[in-house]
Amino acid sequence: MSDITAGSAPRDPYRLGRSHGLGLFSATGHGEGGPASKFVTVAYGFWIFLLSDIIMFSAFFAAYAVLSKATADGPTGKDLFDLTRVAAQTGLLLTSSFTGGLAMLATRRRSMAAAQFWLLITGFFGAAFLFLEVQEFATMVNEQAGPSRSAFLSAFFALVGCHGTHVALGLLWLGTMMAQLWVKGFRPEILRRVHCFSLFWHALDIIWVAIFTLVYLLGAS
Repeated sequence: MSDITAGSAPRDPYRLGRSHGLGLFSATGHGEGGPASKFVTVAYGFWIFLLSDIIMFSAFFAAYAVLSKATADGPTGKDLFDLTRVAAQTGLLLTSSFTGGLAMLATRRRSMAAAQFWLLITGFFGAAFLFLEVQEFATMVNEQAGPSRSAFLSAFFALVGCHGTHVALGLLWLGTMMAQLWVKGFRPEILRRVHCFSLFWHALDIIWVAIFTLVYLLGAS
């Protein structure tokens, strides 16, 4: 005779749903045995987008590594790079990542004033970073060191310019999101967008640290 009675049947941890006729439950998506929540699936999908973006940047880094010595007897990184300005850019972007994190914490506390303030500061630092980058490009072009001068400069403008374009799009996204947050409040879809923006902005920081190290520091030395 079996020692297992109907009332002591072991629970199946791999079963996603249970029959309501037996007085049991169905998976709700918020606990064990159910599908992931909308927040998790959106964040996961955005991570896939970020990985595809990193693959694209990897191609630009590879092209720059191959062409970094192809100066066609023109100016090199040592002649062109101003490490003081680049250090200021790095400080601005890293600080903007910190303030972006504070904005995320403010949205979790449902503090509209704090969230808007820290998002605004994040946008200010990002805009200052972009201003210095445009200034650097304009200076190089005025010194006849534009992207058509050599393969090295073509690769440089392509890599750094691609990152700068991402920062500009991030600022546009940030401004739109601030307006939506102000008008619609802390709705679930708005919070998901804030979270995705935070992931995007931190990813830009990581890419910039690689640019600062592999392009500017090595190029200037």
